[in-house]
Amino acid sequence: MESSESVLSAFRAEAHAFVAALPAAGWERPTRCTPWQVRDVVGHVITVLGRVPDMVAAPAPERADTSVTGYYRGDERFSAAANADRVRIAHDRAGVLDLAGDLRRVADEVVEVCRRQRDDRVVRTRHGDAMLLSDFLLTRLFETAVHGLDVADALERPPWLTAGATAHLLPALFGPAWAGAVAAFGGDPVVVLRMATGRATVSGEDAARLAALGLSPLTLG
Repeated sequence: MESSESVLSAFRAEAHAFVAALPAAGWERPTRCTPWQVRDVVGHVITVLGRVPDMVAAPAPERADTSVTGYYRGDERFSAAANADRVRIAHDRAGVLDLAGDLRRVADEVVEVCRRQRDDRVVRTRHGDAMLLSDFLLTRLFETAVHGLDVADALERPPWLTAGATAHLLPALFGPAWAGAVAAFGGDPVVVLRMATGRATVSGEDAARLAALGLSPLTLG
């Protein structure tokens, strides 16, 4: 079981890097997450992080039944109706005047609340999954890092993926041999994360290589 503190430290660094990279202008630029603009993607990240304190405040399930990769399974949580709801909620949240400040505030609240929990704490997700808090925090790190790539690309800026995010997310995708996957694709973890999460075009040959390297595919928005 991974330490919640270790995941929280990586999450905090990634969230703060995201905040620092947000622009004074360019909020209306389109992103690959159609129909979202940059402001909508940031609104979505704020929304999914903002649910964590309420989850922690709720009663804890007796045991976990869902892993990180299991959480991102392609079931009704990614149905047309669920995706339409995501689009609407993100668009509503994007109306905040200070999105960068709101993102930092919510991220810091997640860290503060979760640091008071035991490593074996289990939480209930909005989809009904029971997960170790440390595993659910990994999904929040995925959301922050992967949507950070979406925003960086929309703004035509270099990605800001942090070392801590790399050290947690790639093992979740590939297991203990994750460094071999990075080496196999030129040594750049950003390239591998893009390919593994649908943020880059992947040939059939590369898809086979990723599978052979142990990739656990995720369904991501």
